[in-house]
Amino acid sequence: MTEYVEIVEVGARDGLQNEARPVSTPEKLALINRCIAAGARRIEVASFVNPARVPQMADAEAVIAALPNRADVRYIGLCLNKRGVLRALASREAGARGVDEAGCVIVASDTFGQRNQGQTIAEGIRENSEMLRLAREGGLFPQVTITAAFGCPFEGHVPAARVVELARRMAEAGAAEIALGDTIGVGVPQQVADLFGMVAEAAPGVALRAHFHNTRGTGIANAWAAFQAGVRTLDSSLGGLGGCPFAPKATGNIATEDLVYMLDRSGVETGLDLDALIAANYWFEPIIGRPLPASLGRAGAWTGHIAA
Repeated sequence: MTEYVEIVEVGARDGLQNEARPVSTPEKLALINRCIAAGARRIEVASFVNPARVPQMADAEAVIAALPNRADVRYIGLCLNKRGVLRALASREAGARGVDEAGCVIVASDTFGQRNQGQTIAEGIRENSEMLRLAREGGLFPQVTITAAFGCPFEGHVPAARVVELARRMAEAGAAEIALGDTIGVGVPQQVADLFGMVAEAAPGVALRAHFHNTRGTGIANAWAAFQAGVRTLDSSLGGLGGCPFAPKATGNIATEDLVYMLDRSGVETGLDLDALIAANYWFEPIIGRPLPASLGRAGAWTGHIAA
């Protein structure tokens, strides 16, 4: 039986939020449309955050209002607090297409949580429990990402037991999916396998997702470790763009092109067209103003046979 992995394309949100060069609403929509044409069916399109803190996301509602109204595509809006979930719900009012999912966020360290969204861990548990309830009651798919799950840029080591307890609490609060995010790219494969194994035991029946940044070159290896640990949904960003405005030295997400290449060559289906992704990479370069970080953008695909 052929294995299948669902890829969540986060380029239009996580990929762009740390970029200093403004990307216009039409350019974001063109990026989203190219990702859809390449086969992406679950896309993080915007974040409902304070535009003074994240200027690239100031046009969230404008982007969402102009999204293609396709029944086969699910759109995600990132939400850092209840206000964000209310904005996500408002995007669906008056018959508008709006977003389909509220991507809630809880941080696994007090210091980073306070800098990222003004919440300690305890405050994040309370806030996200209410956010998940609001999303669920409003008809949005209630999912949550535990960020800094593999390490904090300010506190360093994050105990696995803390992440597991947060996952348990979020499952109890009604999360239909829990992601573990390596926000600063410090995780390694064995850590990934161990942590996802523990979280799966603590939150039985809840879908798991992995979100890796490639800051230290371990992102793709971590994605494979997550797959081998049973995770079947992985986040990635076209071109390997990304980073967090509130995490020093955080760099891009794993690149969608690189992830699809690895999975395709390993016999794992994704439903994404690698050639179309590489073409989108080249198309987006002049908009960003530099070559994108993805390895496939530099080296291209390879179609040679794998030796028996």
